[in-house]
Amino acid sequence: MSVPTKISSLYPFKGNFINTHGGHKLHYIDEGSSEGTPTIFLHGNPTWSFFYRKLISRLSEHGRCIAPDHIGCGLSDKPGFPEFPYDLKSHGENLIDLLDQLKIDRVKLVVHDWGGAIGLSAFRKHSERIEKIVIMNTAAFISKDVPKRILLCRLPLIGSFIVRGLNGFAGPATFMAVKNSLPKDVKNGFLFPYNNWSKRIAVWRFVKDIPYEKNHPTRLLLKETEDSLKNYHDTPILACWGMKDFCFHGGFLDSWQKRLPHIIAHKFENAGHYLLEDDFEGCRSKIEPFLFN
Repeated sequence: MSVPTKISSLYPFKGNFINTHGGHKLHYIDEGSSEGTPTIFLHGNPTWSFFYRKLISRLSEHGRCIAPDHIGCGLSDKPGFPEFPYDLKSHGENLIDLLDQLKIDRVKLVVHDWGGAIGLSAFRKHSERIEKIVIMNTAAFISKDVPKRILLCRLPLIGSFIVRGLNGFAGPATFMAVKNSLPKDVKNGFLFPYNNWSKRIAVWRFVKDIPYEKNHPTRLLLKETEDSLKNYHDTPILACWGMKDFCFHGGFLDSWQKRLPHIIAHKFENAGHYLLEDDFEGCRSKIEPFLFN
């Protein structure tokens, strides 16, 4: 899959690929100087590395910026299930696979949505590899606070029809996840990797992998990740939070601060889940000096 011309003007990056241990092609962008500790940007669902395009364009002036597309997302392969498990464990393993192949031992971590759980689960036994963390509207701990509209998308049969058949998750996100209307080309940029049933498999499987039930297979790993958060009490952490997020609302930020009271938190009162779209300059002005000063 190649980026359409109208979108490439917004996403002017050279594509790179690795073959994961599972045999799938994982796409990533790799921009900026190789000096210093690289910054890894991890997206969530239903976005892709496009979410970080403006931030990487700016921060790559200071250092190396790497943003993968999780398998099933963006420009990465979109294998079927169960050919790829589409679970937290596998996404985390792919992240470590990428870093190993790039010979990267230590990182600065920027996470949003599922990126928080993926990144922090991948490093749950090796917290010393993370130099700094930026969290944006994310969680890496168990919570029963899941919106009913998302729970609806998890239901057998009807859920897959809504998410994969009607594009009833990625599509509505382009207006439900922001407070300010997205320009048409930006909306198209978020959606183009997910333009048919087969290409929306990760969008569906991410929803299914929410460990809402006590016997959910991902729950144990997320609990291990939650327990590992205590290892970051000496790690500099910055939070940028869109306070109009219907999913990762301000209560999730409170939960982070209870676990890690030293977090430097910035609340963006008029930003939604896609806070880098609603208030890019506000977020950049906090993230840039935090990562590179």
